[in-house]
Amino acid sequence: MPESRLAEPAATRGELSRESPASTERSSAHLAYQILHVGYTILPILVGADKFSRVLANWDQYLSGFVQRLLPISAHAFMMLVGGIEIAAGLLVAILPRLGAFVVAAWLGCIVVNLLLVPGFLDIAVRDLGLALGALALGLLSRNYGRSIGKLFQPRV
Repeated sequence: MPESRLAEPAATRGELSRESPASTERSSAHLAYQILHVGYTILPILVGADKFSRVLANWDQYLSGFVQRLLPISAHAFMMLVGGIEIAAGLLVAILPRLGAFVVAAWLGCIVVNLLLVPGFLDIAVRDLGLALGALALGLLSRNYGRSIGKLFQPRV
């Protein structure tokens, strides 16, 4: 019996356009990546800076008593340290989103655990869980669109 070979179906126009570098820049996934990249760069920096100015909130109120008892410093001093870490995390997302997004997601996870220990802040804990999921999405999208560590100091083409 002659051997029959099934031909692979021809690529669709959509599949061909996904392979084009020009179309990648216009894709919905790339646009989502850009929105998340900008958001997770700016927001941690702004919120971190506000730990020093307290324009948005008195951040000390969000620190659980359990965590406060573990600290060798005051709640206010700790929140200022947190502000510095958040600023650094935002800068890391800006420079290296493949890593920074997962750092921000883990940081938000820690914030969620802390907020679950504070009565009356369940709504904020749930919101921050949603933000952590968004940071995870950015990290996953960064695999396709973000700079890798090896290419960090190479110019973009």
